[in-house]
Amino acid sequence: MGLMPFLVSLAVGPSHDQIVTVKGPIPAHQFAPALPHEHILCDFIGAKDVRPSRYDRGEVIAVMEPFLKDLHQRGFNGFVDCTPAYIGRDPILLRELAERTDLAILTNTGYYGAAGDRYLPEHAFNETAEQLAGRWIREWEEGIDGTRIKPGFIKIGVDPGPLSPVDRKLVEAAVLTHRKTGLTIACHTGERRAAEEVLTIVLNSGLDPSSLIIVHADSVGDVDGPIGWAKTGAWVELDAVGARPIPFHLDWLGRMKKEGLLRRILISHDAGWYWVGEARGGKEKIRPFTFIADRLIPELRRSGFDESEIDLLVRDNSIRAFTPAIRLRD
Repeated sequence: MGLMPFLVSLAVGPSHDQIVTVKGPIPAHQFAPALPHEHILCDFIGAKDVRPSRYDRGEVIAVMEPFLKDLHQRGFNGFVDCTPAYIGRDPILLRELAERTDLAILTNTGYYGAAGDRYLPEHAFNETAEQLAGRWIREWEEGIDGTRIKPGFIKIGVDPGPLSPVDRKLVEAAVLTHRKTGLTIACHTGERRAAEEVLTIVLNSGLDPSSLIIVHADSVGDVDGPIGWAKTGAWVELDAVGARPIPFHLDWLGRMKKEGLLRRILISHDAGWYWVGEARGGKEKIRPFTFIADRLIPELRRSGFDESEIDLLVRDNSIRAFTPAIRLRD
């Protein structure tokens, strides 16, 4: 499916029809079907103490590779790893798993300001939005932590609204980073006021709303708020699939279909992951990445969704959402 006419080609980075994976740029059409919000590893010890030496990459690969292969065997090609810096983002680990599984895996730049700022480095409080954006832009231009592995999107997180000064700064830094890189902004909210304040900042900055993915939109309460956000043109991500009963998401997707908004919806599990600090990564509580393929898609067909509508949800929308392009309002 072609890109929208308002997309601006990039001066730096891949061409406008490529998506940036941990193995490098690929043609955008090769990315899907895809899951836009999952996790392979998370470390919740806090920004001051997180480091790769707290886990063994070989063990993580042994635990997580079968889950990824199960997904690939079901015809999925793309996997967006949403673990941010200072919660266990590990591009070297992701590249190794991408090579082993043939999945197109994306990592991210940006900082996570939710959870009471526990996962923010000290410099996030002291630096300006411009300085933070400079750090994130360098990862796009040069690679992450000297690896030459580049981010495929921007991941930020904010606490419930009203936005704190540091959370507002993270959003502003993400806007500046998008203007330079064309990377899409995926913002953890999970709460209505925060989501609306983030969207307002994006719109007032002159970005097109399609530059923003409102993460955890199915956790904000009723569906009316997400319907309104989708009508502006923002991406609305329903990423608790499998964690909630199937009728919940069938109802939400049915409402979105009636409103003609399926082109603005992303669906995922927010599943996984290897829990750093737990024996075998807490393997017994790792949620698989296959619920959408095994359960939701068959139920969508039974509920009257045709193949073109299902393709929108698992293929076309992910391609459009994660293809870097500077998106500006007319």
